[in-house]
Amino acid sequence: MDPIRLIVGLGNPGREYEATRHNVGFWWVDELADRAGLNFKNEAKFHGLAARGLVEGRELALLKPQTFMNLSGRSVGALVQFYKVVPAQILVVHDELDLQPGIARLKLGGSHGGHNGLKDIIAQLGTKEFWRLRLGIGHPGDRAQVSNFVLGHPRDAERELMLEALHQSMQVLPQVLDGKMEAAMLKLHSRN
Repeated sequence: MDPIRLIVGLGNPGREYEATRHNVGFWWVDELADRAGLNFKNEAKFHGLAARGLVEGRELALLKPQTFMNLSGRSVGALVQFYKVVPAQILVVHDELDLQPGIARLKLGGSHGGHNGLKDIIAQLGTKEFWRLRLGIGHPGDRAQVSNFVLGHPRDAERELMLEALHQSMQVLPQVLDGKMEAAMLKLHSRN
């Protein structure tokens, strides 16, 4: 399989959204950038904050779209075109309502599951065939409450579980960057 060349963390820009459930994708790429000593820079041509450099000995681009969640594909599409990245080389890290806090899952393709960030990326790329790292945030139990839930702050116990899943998924990064997705999934999915 192709090695990953681009990791996109999904979230909303602005201080008021920083600690919300919807921004767990931003948390993930921020943590990776910290560990790798990479700095995000505002890149107007990508409509986002981007960082490039060596991660685990491999050249990698990181992206945090600043378009707000529903237009994430605009940012991803611009960077993908510029760097000639194919969809199978992209990992999108996002919040997942269908998984409980503390659970992380890797998958290739599939539907957007109602996630507006994924929906826009699929529309811009013209394919569903890119990798996703789904970080569980749980579900409020009522569809009418989803918007307030994802834009809300997790309780302390939930946040701890979300950070635990973030750190667990970080441990399979070497396999992910090498394109050894089955090994990464086996290791990650057997933990929880």
